[in-house]
Amino acid sequence: MTDISALPALNGQQLARADIIALAGTPHALIDCDLEEAALAQLDLTGWQFERCNLRNADLAGAMLERTRWQGCRGGGANFTGCDLSDAVLTGCDFNNVVLRRARLEGARLAQCKLTGADLSDLRALEIDMTECLLIDARLPGLSFRKQRLSRIDFSQADLRKCDFRMASFEGCSLREAMLDGARFEGADLRGADIGGVHLGDASRFRGATISRDQAGELLAELGLKVR
Repeated sequence: MTDISALPALNGQQLARADIIALAGTPHALIDCDLEEAALAQLDLTGWQFERCNLRNADLAGAMLERTRWQGCRGGGANFTGCDLSDAVLTGCDFNNVVLRRARLEGARLAQCKLTGADLSDLRALEIDMTECLLIDARLPGLSFRKQRLSRIDFSQADLRKCDFRMASFEGCSLREAMLDGARFEGADLRGADIGGVHLGDASRFRGATISRDQAGELLAELGLKVR
């Protein structure tokens, strides 16, 4: 990771597409900059760093964002459709309702990020690393988390249809009221997950997974049965 102090930096400025294009060719560090509603689609921002920037409703569709670093940014409603975020690192960012359809996130790392209501449909992601992230009501159909260690991720009410959680381990996570049609959990350790609100009809989706006695009791309680 490049030290932010090693990059040419802009601090506290309001920037538009023309301003960013004028800086093209050299990665920059943007600190406390305002990029709200900026039209940045298709730009090559490889290696740039963004710290505490405002990107609300910005358009970065198709942008090249490989190896970018994002720290404490706000980007509610931003459009990252089809962009390349390979090997990017996002920490402490608020990207509620962001659109990441068809984006590439191979090797990306996300920690302590808010992605409530985010659209991650058709995401291209291998070895994506998520920790302490809110994905409440997010759309992630078909995404693979196979063999991953999932720590403190809130998938409540998320669209997880056809997701692959085989041999994944859950620690402090929530699957409460998530959509699980077609999801696979064989070999997964669900003892560290909140599965409240999962209907008994969904229990068969957990076939081959490990659950706790308390979790089994929650499922059986729907039939009026008690586990003693």
